[in-house]
Amino acid sequence: MIKIKKYAAIDIGSNAMRLLIANIVEQDGKEPQFNKSSLVRVPIRLGQDAFTVGEISPENIDRMCDAMKAFNLLMKVHKVERYMAFATSAMREAYNAKEVVAIIKKKADIKIEIIDGKKEAAIIASTDLHHLLKTDQTYLFVDVGGGSTEFTLFSNGKMINSRSFKAGTVRLLNNMVCDVVWDEIEKWIKTNTQDYEEVTLIGSGGNINKLFKMSGKPQEKPLSYIYINSQYAFLNSLSYDQRVAELGLNPDRADVIIPATRIYLNAMKWSGARQIYVPKIGLSDGIVKAMYFGKI
Repeated sequence: MIKIKKYAAIDIGSNAMRLLIANIVEQDGKEPQFNKSSLVRVPIRLGQDAFTVGEISPENIDRMCDAMKAFNLLMKVHKVERYMAFATSAMREAYNAKEVVAIIKKKADIKIEIIDGKKEAAIIASTDLHHLLKTDQTYLFVDVGGGSTEFTLFSNGKMINSRSFKAGTVRLLNNMVCDVVWDEIEKWIKTNTQDYEEVTLIGSGGNINKLFKMSGKPQEKPLSYIYINSQYAFLNSLSYDQRVAELGLNPDRADVIIPATRIYLNAMKWSGARQIYVPKIGLSDGIVKAMYFGKI
C-alpha cells in the first residue's frame, strides 16, 4: 500500500528565499521516497541589507511579507500537512531580525526560526549524503551561501569536523571578507585534510548547481578542478550584462556566481581535491528530510 505525505520547507537565505514542496511516498517494506513537487525561488537579497547596514530594510520586509503570503497560499493549495521555515546568515546578523520574524508571523502567519551555521550544516548533511559517501573515502562538503560557507569533513562514512565561516557570495560582492577570514579557511581546510591521502569535494548551493548544469554532465559524474578553473576564467571575462544575455543567467545569479566559484576553487586547492561532485541537495531538502525523520 502506498501513502503520500506532503511536507514543505522554506529557506530564507542571504541571496534568495525558497519554498520547496515535497511528496513523501511511503511503501511497506521500502525506504521512503522524497519527490520534489514544486520549488519556488524569490530573489530577495537580504544579505545586501544585513551585511552593509545591519538591518533588513522596510522595503525588503514588505517584499518578504508578500513572498511569505504567497508561500502560505501555495502550501494551502498543495495541501501541505507540515512545514518549517528557517532563516540563515542574513537574518542571523540583522539586528531587527526578531521584529521581522514577528511581522511575518502576524501578516503572513508563517513562523520563522533563525538557525546558526552549525545547525544549517547539520540539516544539509542529513540529506542524501549517506548515499553518496563511499565508506573508504574522504570528502569535504562545501555549501556556499550568500552570507556564509559551511565546510564539513567526512571520512569512512562519518562526520569528522564541521565549521561555518562568514564568507558568502553577497559578502564577497561587497568586499566584506578580509584576508584574515580567507587565511582562517585555508588553515582549517589544510589542518583537517592533511592526514588524508585523497580528498574529494561535494558542493552544494545554487551557484555550483548552475555551473554543473552548464557543464552538461550526467548527475553522477564529477566536475574537475581544471573545468571549474576554466569556467572561473570564462565567467570573469564576460561583463555582468553578457552573463545575463549570453549565458541566460538570472540577474541575481550573474554576479554571485563568480565569488562562489572562487570559494569552491580555493577549497579544492587547499584540500588537494581534483574533483567535485554536485548532488541536487540544499537546505530545503534537508529540512524536509529532517522533519520526516524527527530530527528537528
